[in-house]
Amino acid sequence: MITFEHVTVSYEDASGPALPTVDATIPEGELCLLVGPSGAGKSTLLGTVSGLVPHFTGGTLHGRVTVAGRDTRTHKPRDLADVVGTVGQDPLAHFVTDTVEDELAYGMESLGLPPGTMRRRVEETLDLLGLNELRDRPIATLSGGQQQRVAIGSVLTAHPRVLVLDEPTSALDPPAAEEVLAVLQRLVHDLGTTVLMAEHRLERVVQYADQLLLLPHPPTTPAPTDTPNTAETAAPNTAATATPDAPGTVARSASGPTAAHRNTSGPDADPLRTGGPGGDGPDTTRPRADLLDAPEPDAARLDTSGPDATPPDTHTEAPTGATLGDPAELLAVSPVRPPVVELGQLAGWHPLPLSVRDARRRSGPLRERLAGVSGPGGGAPSPLPTPPSSASSPLAQVSRLTLVRGRVTALYEVSLALHPGEAVALMGRNGAGKSTLLSSLVGMHRPTSGQVSIGELTPHRARPAELLRHVGLVPQEPRDLLYANTVAGECASADSDAGAAPGTCRALVARLLPDIPDTTHPRDLSEGQRLALALAIVLTARPPLLLLDEPTRGLDYAAKARLVSLLRELALDGHAVLLATHDVELVADLAHRVVILAQGELVADGPTDEVVTSSPAYAPQVSKALAPQPWLTVGQVRRALSGAPGTGASGRQGADAARPGEHP
Repeated sequence: MITFEHVTVSYEDASGPALPTVDATIPEGELCLLVGPSGAGKSTLLGTVSGLVPHFTGGTLHGRVTVAGRDTRTHKPRDLADVVGTVGQDPLAHFVTDTVEDELAYGMESLGLPPGTMRRRVEETLDLLGLNELRDRPIATLSGGQQQRVAIGSVLTAHPRVLVLDEPTSALDPPAAEEVLAVLQRLVHDLGTTVLMAEHRLERVVQYADQLLLLPHPPTTPAPTDTPNTAETAAPNTAATATPDAPGTVARSASGPTAAHRNTSGPDADPLRTGGPGGDGPDTTRPRADLLDAPEPDAARLDTSGPDATPPDTHTEAPTGATLGDPAELLAVSPVRPPVVELGQLAGWHPLPLSVRDARRRSGPLRERLAGVSGPGGGAPSPLPTPPSSASSPLAQVSRLTLVRGRVTALYEVSLALHPGEAVALMGRNGAGKSTLLSSLVGMHRPTSGQVSIGELTPHRARPAELLRHVGLVPQEPRDLLYANTVAGECASADSDAGAAPGTCRALVARLLPDIPDTTHPRDLSEGQRLALALAIVLTARPPLLLLDEPTRGLDYAAKARLVSLLRELALDGHAVLLATHDVELVADLAHRVVILAQGELVADGPTDEVVTSSPAYAPQVSKALAPQPWLTVGQVRRALSGAPGTGASGRQGADAARPGEHP
């Protein structure tokens, strides 16, 4: 169904290819999981399947990609729209209409389907993805996870033969992610749909994969990427001299976005919101009628001769290429692995388990070894030392907060205190009110009733410059904080605004995600890289209270481990950290305390090991595999087996030490 022949992508101003050489064939009716570190080129590879790379994004496509027999070098995105459905990293980049139901119908209207067929498919998709209650809601009012489900539904209604998904569960709560993955399984098994999916949260999806396509580490200096604001990447007068079926030919395009490729979902709609990630390629969206019918620039051509031609041997370096194979075998050598695979490697299991069920079947001897290790009371060791007593003065206090927005009660009677040195995870299903609570803490919403205080300040009445010294928020959309034209410019501005020494912000960026060039445009970064930059900007001011909204979207395991290490240091220095997240593995690694919201109400607030293990939806993989024992992370198990100090629950000493790229 999908064939990659000596495929790579390069850009004129880049020091190396944006994508390693890929030679692979994905059969019809299989789910192939695309795996690799941040910046490896996963989004770029996905873009080659829909034809958006290079016809829309620019750059040079070497080799050949065929989808259902159609060569993407000679078939533009409009010629593939009936075959390929694409969902990118950013749901907002997909939306053309204002409401959920209209959005689900738009793609089918573009394909000219009969009204009766459209109505039936809309109803089916609303039920499949649990969107029926949202059908009349404006898209701009939905949570990030709800928007992600709408974006997925908008391509499912067209019944494409190939689905290309870029982190489809990254913004979804665990139950919603399971629902989406169950839908994908039904499409693969019952309808023979071919699914190519990139996902950093491998613990959610790897057990469903028929094959795994592993991309190696990116080059030291990542390539600039396929975004609307990058320079043209091919000579406009390149001659078309190749035959369409020559596998070594090169497809070039200097195209940028057309005005018709737009986001009209809100008043701040920006045609450049689809600016693509750096090493991970473009944040591509599903082809729309307005994009599909846009005139193609003359520079989109094939070329195998002349000064711009690429030597044939440049794309055949096997050691640096991608590898397609069995998930268990490839994860054994992969730089990114889910916790259950790490646990299998620690225990010496072969083949490695891909699911909690596989791990539980083999965990009997391991549980016996761990049986006498737990501390008094049977509790698991905490990732962090015990936070200061709640008797200390809180950095933030929320008292019986109620917030009504239009006809929706977003928060109801919520009370919460955040103390110095405390890391608190805010969890709950999509639309539960997590982001609204974070926004209220930085004064973006005036309470309908109740009170919010940050120290002596009332956030919605405080001056922004004054509030900045007390609290910092990294929003779900990190690009909202990015305004400069280069990474260096963003860092210099952050240093100036925070009154920090020059280079402070840049050092934080280098620590979170090394090897990002100073000259890179923020819109050329991947979703995870933009998040790291936004986090560094906020941390430059070192606010006593740090708020993070879905901080691990787009981060691979190594980057997440670096983030956890940094947040632990902040907590140990007396900062309070409140993070809204669906990442149960992050919560197990980091949080002292877990707060769960449901329909705007606080329904749970307690120690991490008690709250997450009591809920199947929020329990981490290690907890499920070793239940009823109280272990939460691979790091805890490793320290227990090695006899390291600090494994008793009563002492709660020290942080889990993680190897590079491993789970603490």
